[in-house]
Amino acid sequence: MAHVISDDCVSCGACASTCPVGAISEGDGKYVVDASTCIDCGACEAGCPTGAIAAE
Repeated sequence: MAHVISDDCVSCGACASTCPVGAISEGDGKYVVDASTCIDCGACEAGCPTGAIAAE
């Protein structure tokens, strides 16, 4: 299951730099996770300073 980024995202980009497969990109107003690329490793969740990322 892919991780998802909630509306609590402040678009800091910290999560994108932690993703080993490049599944996170800047979306419209917040970052988004490409579910087909996400390997569910949790690195982004640990790297998010606002706690906006969780397993779907």
